Amino acid sequence: MPLALLALAVGAFGIGTTEFVMMGLLPDVADDLYISVPTAGHLVSAYALGVVVGAPLLAAVTARMSRRKVLMALMALFVAGNALSALAPGYDSLLAARFLSGLPHGAFFGVGAVVATNLVAPERKARSVSLMFLGLTVANIAGVPAATLMGQHLGWRATFLGVSAIGLAAIASLALLIPHDHTHAPSTGLRGELAALRSLPVWLALGTTVAGFGALFAAYSYVTPMLTDSAGFAESGVTVLLALFGVGATAGNLLGGRLADHSMRGTLFGGLASLVAVLLLFPLLMRAEWSAALAVALLGMAAFVTGSPLQLMVMEKAAAAPSLASSANQAAFNLANAGGAWIGGLALAAGFGVTSPAVAGAALAVLGLGVAAVAYAVDRRREVAHAGRVVATHVPEPSGALHH
Repeated sequence: MPLALLALAVGAFGIGTTEFVMMGLLPDVADDLYISVPTAGHLVSAYALGVVVGAPLLAAVTARMSRRKVLMALMALFVAGNALSALAPGYDSLLAARFLSGLPHGAFFGVGAVVATNLVAPERKARSVSLMFLGLTVANIAGVPAATLMGQHLGWRATFLGVSAIGLAAIASLALLIPHDHTHAPSTGLRGELAALRSLPVWLALGTTVAGFGALFAAYSYVTPMLTDSAGFAESGVTVLLALFGVGATAGNLLGGRLADHSMRGTLFGGLASLVAVLLLFPLLMRAEWSAALAVALLGMAAFVTGSPLQLMVMEKAAAAPSLASSANQAAFNLANAGGAWIGGLALAAGFGVTSPAVAGAALAVLGLGVAAVAYAVDRRREVAHAGRVVATHVPEPSGALHH
């Protein structure tokens, strides 16, 4: 695998760190800015909104630019957003800075996935995407805990200055390692990129992402009360268990990339089926500490097995103009984050028990399997129709035909 993938992984590491670290810093930010913790929670939503808005918008605006330059410009915007977060004088300005920080997130992963697949042989495309996403999953193991500790000891502003430094390192890595000859401007332009979003298979792939990762976030958003109220862990031990989730996600991401290069559809169906099984077992596994720790790791693994095949599927369905569709998949991921958390919260508020968000997540994973099955049926029908047209254009002449 080329070293250029390391540059993409460094950028992904910085993005993953800044996305998830705010959840651990909410009490510190709330105390410093004299706001409530629920109000501070809007800072998480502002980032997610930035991702949803920025992913398709920036991918479309930069459609005719060199992808190498686009990646560096996106990381520059990422550095600016985090630096402004560190310097924000009040809540409103911090809210705006967090929105700005989220804007380049989806476009970076979308364009980065296109660059990653162009750097390797066709049979290694999924693996190249998984190596870029490795930065995101490793951020949950090392980046987020380290950044949270930095914020607790040096102040939350120091955390965002540290993340800005990671962004600068990513820009330097991209400049040094991404080759010019693999990142020329796409020939399709904005019109071609937009045309890719009119494809039914693309929307079915995006729908699978929303349902599949919505299943993850329905459970993961409420994993702390599950671990403390059901499994009996002390709150101080939850941080270590969340790192276990990162370990599982990293393993699942690497496994999914390797398997998807052999069977993309099989890996997707297998990952979603595994996610259904893990989430249905959550109420049982949360009855003891050892099994709860296992459940958290398995949740990360089952969910992220599907990451690379879903990203690659969206890109293949929009093969003529993959950048915008690939970035839209990241917007779908963040819609899954918000929607899954909302559905899990509904189950909790209805009084079904502390582990009920996991069961709600299992239902979403079943929905994801259903959407994936519909996508498979649509693909098969199109393949049969295409094969029929090919045969019809090559009908042999009758044996007795006269030739002049």
